[in-house]
Amino acid sequence: MKPTRIFGAAAILAISITALSACQKQEGPMERAGKDLDKAVQSVGQQVEKAGDSIQDAAKGDKK
Repeated sequence: MKPTRIFGAAAILAISITALSACQKQEGPMERAGKDLDKAVQSVGQQVEKAGDSIQDAAKGDKK
């Protein structure tokens, strides 16, 4: 291959990669807030589940 063809192919590849990476959707403040809310709800759900298990164990007379 000639050096000009290699350079041309590399330039096209670099432009394509740059164009594709620029197309990524940026996360807005509402989406970030929603994700934070999802994490909080999941954490609360886990804590409620642990509390429920503790209540069941206490009702059975088991201690952990």
